[in-house]
Amino acid sequence: MSEHAQPTDLELAALISSKICHDVIGPVGAIYNGLEILDEDEGAESKSYALDVIRNVTEQASARLQFARFAFGAAGSAGAMIDLGTAEQISRGFVGTGKHKLNWRGLPGYMAKDKVKLLLNLVAAATTALPRGGDIDVLMGGSLEEPSFVVRCRGTGARPPQYLTDYVGGEKTPDLDALSIQAYYTWRLAGSARMRLEILKDGADILLSATPFA
Repeated sequence: MSEHAQPTDLELAALISSKICHDVIGPVGAIYNGLEILDEDEGAESKSYALDVIRNVTEQASARLQFARFAFGAAGSAGAMIDLGTAEQISRGFVGTGKHKLNWRGLPGYMAKDKVKLLLNLVAAATTALPRGGDIDVLMGGSLEEPSFVVRCRGTGARPPQYLTDYVGGEKTPDLDALSIQAYYTWRLAGSARMRLEILKDGADILLSATPFA
């Protein structure tokens, strides 16, 4: 990291809290708007529309909170292991069924918490690498104890993910705020998991790679 000092534990917690609020406030606001339509409009078509909106955004808010619980939260006691099947399910909920498609080719079994959290945050970074949408291919190699991850981002306009590239490069790092904190946290997780992050290009694709320290 450059001349920016690392945040204190309290500052890091505050920034992550802001990030989570930023991610869920939109869906929660849409739920409120849908309820207002139900209260104010007696038309069957309007009620049907409002209920569809409420169902969709409630599912979205739930998926984002579930993702945040595992990607940022403790998700168990120190040294806990996380089922990779659960990680896949959480990732699919986060990516959704809109403009991004998740292709998961993972290992079966349980993996150390920090490594799974790193993988989840790489999936989140992959969505920012595909602003127009596309395929996110999650590939795992090695063993459950010493895994390697490659997240391939395939789609029109694929680009290195905002902020994470800066932290991995280490030459110029952005100021920390609710938008950049996930990239910073991903970078810190890699160090905690003793894995080296790289952001590579393969033709038009972007690869997010995490490999064990030698």
